[in-house]
Amino acid sequence: DAGIPILGTTPDAIDLAEDRERFQQLVQKLGLKQPVNGIAHSDAEAFAIAQDIGFPLVIRPSYVLGGRAMEIVRDQAQLERYISDAVVVSGDSPVLLDSYLSGAVEVDVDCLSDGTATHVAGIMQHIEEAGVHSGDSACSLPPYSLSAAMIAEIRVQTEKLAKALHVVGLMNIQFAVKNEEVYLIEVNPRASRTVPFVAKATDSAIASIAARLMAGEPLSNFPHRAPYPVTENPMDVLPLGDAFTLADPNTPWFSVKEAVLPFARFPGVDTILGPEMRSTGEVMGWDRSFPRAFLKAQMGAGTNLPHDGTVFISIRDEDKTADMVEAGKILLSLGFNIVATRGTAAWLTEHQIDCEIVNKVYEGGLTIVDRLKDGHIALVFNTTEGSQAVEDSRDIRAVALYDKIPYFTTAAASHAAVLAMQAREEGDIGVRSLQG
Repeated sequence: DAGIPILGTTPDAIDLAEDRERFQQLVQKLGLKQPVNGIAHSDAEAFAIAQDIGFPLVIRPSYVLGGRAMEIVRDQAQLERYISDAVVVSGDSPVLLDSYLSGAVEVDVDCLSDGTATHVAGIMQHIEEAGVHSGDSACSLPPYSLSAAMIAEIRVQTEKLAKALHVVGLMNIQFAVKNEEVYLIEVNPRASRTVPFVAKATDSAIASIAARLMAGEPLSNFPHRAPYPVTENPMDVLPLGDAFTLADPNTPWFSVKEAVLPFARFPGVDTILGPEMRSTGEVMGWDRSFPRAFLKAQMGAGTNLPHDGTVFISIRDEDKTADMVEAGKILLSLGFNIVATRGTAAWLTEHQIDCEIVNKVYEGGLTIVDRLKDGHIALVFNTTEGSQAVEDSRDIRAVALYDKIPYFTTAAASHAAVLAMQAREEGDIGVRSLQG
């Protein structure tokens, strides 16, 4: 308004991405998919949209950072509580109600654009499922389980969005992949917290390049790096050379980012993760395989995965998958004992995984919380759904936190942790100089 020139992406393009209604129109024009959603300008409208979409759903206010006031709402009572306590819904500040894509894989993409040409700098697969804030989820570059077709489609959609928004500089996009379909979650036409991670993982100075694009340089001024050499050990290719080159994000090694969470500093706060960001830092693990990189990221974040002992498993029905069967079998092969709550124990036994039943907190007798307090449990895998189940298992997470017992509250992270423990058996972790 004061007539001051703003470099890079225009304020109108930023507003187009942040304003829920304008953005929805753009997505429809480009023919991209979003989760089923609706925009509410009043309390009554929010209740009507929720009735149409059905629960669970994700509520996203406009113009927020760090997922502030975003929430997964699982029933009408929770929605009413959210509308009365968390946000004021009005014509000036509408909220987006999204169908919650349960079990979807979330993907973060950072790209560079000069308004015409676009370079995809990094594609990161989140380890925690969609619904956990991207700042709190561990993630892997390159993706560790997505198909080549999905990655190609994500690249195409990224380039379409950068062009439509006339991005000059950096842009961050969050997608969700479910049943081989790509859904657009959110676009931020600016630098994101993932930029330092992508720059280190690919050895490309993308923040500096973006600043030069914003000042008017074309993307063609920055050459593409030669393809990564094929070596027996991909770690041999460092140092990679000039950081002012555009690197292929499909690196021959894996970089894993892990969030550092501050729960021990805030007594009484539940450690379960959701769409509102809670981490206060992050670390990075780097290796030739995803499990070893994930192992190093856990070590960097201060999580010491056990070498032996007893693992407690209690998982919700939708997490009873082939991945968790594999995790159980690997744990037994590594010499761990398993204890589980009744429903999980019955499922594990069906899949020929030996385990012992332990009581939930409300069942009385010798409960899992007693066994945690007595130091009998070395590792906790606890996933829950529904407000009552979350409340019932709160004490488990609290004791694990304060007694420094490693714990994971999503199935994907639990599975990755077991793969990391198995990969640890491949040999010691050495130190290599980056200076060559």
